[in-house]
Amino acid sequence: MRHWYKEKARTERIAREERGGVRRPAPVRQRRSEDAPEYIGGRNPVLEALQAGVPSSALYVAQRIDNDDRVRDSIRIAAERGIALLEVSRDKLDRLTEGAVHQGVALQIPAYDYAHPSDLVEIAQDAAEIPLIVALDSVTDPRNLGAIARSATAFGAHGLLIPSRRSAGVTGGAWKTSAGTLATMRVARAANLTAALREYREAGLFVIGLDGAGETDIGDVDLLTEPLVVVVGSEGKGLSRLVREHCDVVTRIPIQAAAESLNAGVAAGVALYEVARHRRL
Repeated sequence: MRHWYKEKARTERIAREERGGVRRPAPVRQRRSEDAPEYIGGRNPVLEALQAGVPSSALYVAQRIDNDDRVRDSIRIAAERGIALLEVSRDKLDRLTEGAVHQGVALQIPAYDYAHPSDLVEIAQDAAEIPLIVALDSVTDPRNLGAIARSATAFGAHGLLIPSRRSAGVTGGAWKTSAGTLATMRVARAANLTAALREYREAGLFVIGLDGAGETDIGDVDLLTEPLVVVVGSEGKGLSRLVREHCDVVTRIPIQAAAESLNAGVAAGVALYEVARHRRL
């Protein structure tokens, strides 16, 4: 309630200034704190996240919601796990999910605890498997990160690596697109992506860059059964120059010219399938 009065006073002050011709500076968009919670909205994504055991602190349900099996199952799982259940207005849900489609339910999750790049190699070693890591270069859409996490889980990757800056992070949008797979697929973050790739190479991993202007078709690369880092570039710009220089091979996915390019999520899925196919031979 105190916050409401403060906002009301601010609105009235702005109106008085505008009537008096006082010019105000443009509002500054507040950046989300890195340790702020995230929200997953939508009946299917919320239920999938709860079923996958995604760490959660509260389940928000709209007042007078039209219940279906997904809502009832979400409430039941939240109750069994001791997750707080809060009934709120749809306006509140709109604000929490920043205008995304929520269908009357949203799940609050804590800020993601990123792994260290070396942790991803240890995951493979602990499983006695050949390392397979997916690195993202300038992929800024959280939905692509979520889609890549889903493909990485399906094809046996041991983790994702993202840079700290100019990259999508593990947000509510990424959780939603991942269909719960981010609960088990570890994501590491590096202050310097090229330095992390260099350390992977020193540890014995090969680095394959995925780019539309690549030199070799992905199916013809002879390193797919080796310890591997697959670097996915953005759809528009592909791999950055420095990242390209740290790749052992830059490869492409052969497609019809009319398609021009694939988005990062689809391209990663195709490449990871090809890696998995070669490793089964």
